[in-house]
Amino acid sequence: MNRLRLHTSLCDRLDIRYPILLAGMGRISCPALVAAVSNAGGLGILGGAPLRPDTLNEWIEETRRLTSAPFGVDTLLPARVPQSGDKTTLKKSIPEAYREFARQFRERHEIPEPPRDDASTPALFELSRELSWEWTHDFFKRQLEVIMDQRVPVYAAGLGDPSPFVQDFHARGIKVIGIAGNVKHVRRMREGGIDIVVAQGTEAGGHNGRIGTMALIPQAVDAAGDTPIVAAGGIADGRGLVAALALGAVGVWCGTVFCTTGEAALSGFLKQAMLESDEEGTVVSRAVTGKPMRQLKNKWVEEFEASGLRPLPMPFQLIYSSPVMSGAGLAKRKDICATAAGQVVGMLDRLKPAAEVVAEMITQAATILGEEPPSTPLSVAR
Repeated sequence: MNRLRLHTSLCDRLDIRYPILLAGMGRISCPALVAAVSNAGGLGILGGAPLRPDTLNEWIEETRRLTSAPFGVDTLLPARVPQSGDKTTLKKSIPEAYREFARQFRERHEIPEPPRDDASTPALFELSRELSWEWTHDFFKRQLEVIMDQRVPVYAAGLGDPSPFVQDFHARGIKVIGIAGNVKHVRRMREGGIDIVVAQGTEAGGHNGRIGTMALIPQAVDAAGDTPIVAAGGIADGRGLVAALALGAVGVWCGTVFCTTGEAALSGFLKQAMLESDEEGTVVSRAVTGKPMRQLKNKWVEEFEASGLRPLPMPFQLIYSSPVMSGAGLAKRKDICATAAGQVVGMLDRLKPAAEVVAEMITQAATILGEEPPSTPLSVAR
C-alpha cells in the first residue's frame, strides 16, 4: 500500500520544498507575501489581476529582489469581456438604474466619494499604485506579454482557460496552472496541455464554482489523467493538506489563510473582520464583479440582491461597484467592503507571519502522516 508523503511530484515539478501554493489573490498577494511563502518552501503567486501592465512589471521585479526561490503570477482570462475600451467608454454601457442604485446606496450609508474615480485606494488595500478594472481582452493580453517577457517561472489563470497561450508560455520555459470548478473544465485544460490544474471547491473565497471540494477532488483526479491536480477550497491547515493528498491531489492552493498574515496587502480593519467572522459568515454573489464570488457578508450584496436588478457581466458590474467599495474602504466600513474569504475563515484566530502559516501546516501534516517535522527555518530564502 502506498504511503502518503509530503514531498510530492508537485514539489519536483515546481522546484519547491512543500506542496503549498499561495492563491494569486488580486492585489492581496503582493511581493512581500509572495516572497514570504516562496522563502518558506511553498510557491508564492502574485495576484496580478487588477494591476496595470507597468505596475505588474514592477511587482515582478520587486518579488525577484525579495526571493531567489520560484514564484508565479496570476491574472484573469474571462472569455466574455469587451475586446477593448477605456473606463470612460465602458461606463457608457452601464444602465442608469445601476448608477442610481449605487448613488442611493452611498447616500443611505453615508459613504464618502473616493478621491478619484478609481477602483481602489491605499486606505483599503494599502497600495500606492493605481489599479485598473478596465478588464478587456486587450488589457489581459498586455498583462500576459509582461509575464512572458519577464519569464516568470509559473503563470496561473485565476479565471478562464489559459490553454490558447500554453505554447507561448512553454516556449519561454513558463509552466501554466489553470483553475477548474468542475470536471468538464478539468478535461478541457488537460486536453489543452495545462501543466497543473487547481480543482477548486465552492468553499473557496473569491471567484468559485458550485461543487464542494470533497466531491470535486477525486472526480477531478480521475478525469485529469497524467495532469496533476492541486486541491483548493476549505483548506487552511495540515489536516486539509493531508485530506487533499488522500483524495489524490498533489498539493494545495490556499488563499484565505494567508489573508490575515502580516505581509498580505489588505488593510488591518479588513483582516480584523476576517478574524471576527465564522464558517457561516460568507456569501456567494455576483453583486461585485459580475461573476460568482465568495466574500464576507456585507450590505452591498444584501441590498443589491434585494433590489431586483440583475448583475451586469464583467467588467461592467465591477466598474460601477468599485467606487462604492473604495469609499467604504476610506470610511473603514467592514460591513460594506467586499472582502473575498472562504468558509475556512472561521478557523482564523490571530494575525501571524506567512512563514508561520506554512510551518504550522507542514508540521501538523507531518505529524498526521508520521513523518519528521521540518527542522530547518522556513523563513530563510534558498
